[in-house]
Amino acid sequence: MDQPLALMVVSVSINRGLIFLLGSFLFLSCKGNTTSATLPLNKPTTEVPVSPAQPSVPYIFIDDGGTGGIPVLFVHSFGGSTEHWREQLAHLRKTRRAIAMDLRGHGKTPTPLDSNYSVEALATDIEKVIDSLDLERVILVGHSMGGSAAISYAGKYPNRVAALVLEGAPGTISAAESKKIMASLKSDQYDMVMEAYMSRLLKSASPATNNLERAGMNKLSKPVTIKMIQALFDYDPVPVLQKFPGPSIIISPAAETQPTALFRSFPKIPHKVVPGTSHWIHLDKPADFNAILDAFLLKVGEQII
Repeated sequence: MDQPLALMVVSVSINRGLIFLLGSFLFLSCKGNTTSATLPLNKPTTEVPVSPAQPSVPYIFIDDGGTGGIPVLFVHSFGGSTEHWREQLAHLRKTRRAIAMDLRGHGKTPTPLDSNYSVEALATDIEKVIDSLDLERVILVGHSMGGSAAISYAGKYPNRVAALVLEGAPGTISAAESKKIMASLKSDQYDMVMEAYMSRLLKSASPATNNLERAGMNKLSKPVTIKMIQALFDYDPVPVLQKFPGPSIIISPAAETQPTALFRSFPKIPHKVVPGTSHWIHLDKPADFNAILDAFLLKVGEQII
């Protein structure tokens, strides 16, 4: 049996963000203010056991701030980053600790050494952040792909997830439909297919949302994009979410009414619909999204304290 590989986890402060440097090959000095390669540490070095069978990313970038309450951890979608949650972070940090992270291959977090973009691997990124910050429990807010990763983490560690907020998270897709879509993406029609896909998701988006999401998406190569989409199709969140014992809420734009939408599989989970937005509700109408989030946190407060 493979033995766990202890990877160094170093928390490095950079402006408002934190970078978690994961890797025994990284050696940073703790003395003085130097370049970005030897930044001063604001936390002691700790170790996180990681299986050699699942190599990690060298580091995970996070944006951490605020105090009080059970921490809220935001997990972005395909092509997203911590920048997608600026409005939510500023709003929640008035009263509690709020954290956002860049998943592997997104934002300021590099691509994984093993090119693994499975939903379970994304959940491992969440796990490293929670473990490295010594968080006992968190409230996970996941958007789309980040929602799938949040469900996966909650399925593995239900006692460490106080509540789930799922925005635009995908449901189960049939093998036939998956095969059809993946064939089109792997063809020479990739650019056309992706543009049609993104245009549909960005319908009703504000100019700022459109620009931010397209900028993030354009940083992802065709092979990486195909791996991520295939991974989402391969993951079935329904049986995992069915077993989650904590409070949950699903938030959807009015346009997402497809038969495979996650809310259709969970009629007992509260479902909020926000009209007049794209797939990125929290970017298009941050005040509306924040109000739903506040009401949910208030309602379940007695259950999660």
